[in-house]
Amino acid sequence: MILALFTDFGWRGPYVGLLKLALAREAPTVPVIDLLHDAPAFAVREAAYLLAAYVPEFPTDTVFVGVVDPGVGGARAGLMVNADGRWLVGPDNGLFDRVVARARRVAVWRLTWQPERLSASFHGRDWFAPVAARLAAGTVRPEQLGEPVSFAGQNWPDDLARIVYVDRYGNAMTGIRAAVLATDAVIQAGRQALRWARTFCHMPVGQGFWYENSSGLVELAVNQGSAAEQLHLRPGDAITVIGTARTTICDH
Repeated sequence: MILALFTDFGWRGPYVGLLKLALAREAPTVPVIDLLHDAPAFAVREAAYLLAAYVPEFPTDTVFVGVVDPGVGGARAGLMVNADGRWLVGPDNGLFDRVVARARRVAVWRLTWQPERLSASFHGRDWFAPVAARLAAGTVRPEQLGEPVSFAGQNWPDDLARIVYVDRYGNAMTGIRAAVLATDAVIQAGRQALRWARTFCHMPVGQGFWYENSSGLVELAVNQGSAAEQLHLRPGDAITVIGTARTTICDH
C-alpha cells in the first residue's frame, strides 16, 4: 500500500506536517508520497482535472488523501471512492469528479464515521487522514467507515480549456488531455497563438508553444522562459482551442 497526498495546503506552516502525523498514528509502516501540496488554492474544479491526470500513474493499492476544500466545516459530506482499485478520501465537493468519470469500475461511500476530535477547519487531519490510513493499513472495511451511495457528478466537460496549474518554471498546465488534440491544433492564450512542438529544444529560445507534458496534459510553455509571465496566465484563466478535438472541450 501507498498513501499519496494531494492538497492546496502549501509547504509554509504546520499543515502538511500535521496531516502526515495523523497518517503515521494509524499507519506507521505505510509509505507516504507528497504528490502535490500547491494545487491552486480553493480551486476545486481545476484541481479535479489535475488530480485525474496523476491518479493513473500510481499502483492500484494506493490510497489518496485529497484536500482542496473551501467548504470545510459546512454541509458537504466526506467520501471514500474506489476507482479502478485506487482509493480516494476527501470532501464531496467535486474534487474526485474527473477520476470517477474516467474510471471503468467505481464504488463510493459517504463517510459516517467521525473522530471524537473534529475541528471545524482541519478535516484533512482530523477526518480524512485517519480514514485513509485505516484503509491503507487494512485495519477496517469500507462499510465500517461509511455507507454506499451513488456518485453525483458535476456535469463538467471531458476536458477543461483553462489553466489548472503553473509550475515553478512558469509552465502552464491545462485541463485538456493532449490525446484529444491533433498536433496541428492551435491554442489561443490571450493575444498569442501557440502551435505544437514535441518539447522545449524544438523551439527557439523565448518562443512559446504547446506540448504534451509527462502526465499527458496539454501544457503551455516558453523555451527557457516563463509562459505564465509572458502570456500573463494564472490558474483559472481560459484558453481557446482552434482545431479538431476528439472530445468535449469547454472553458466553463
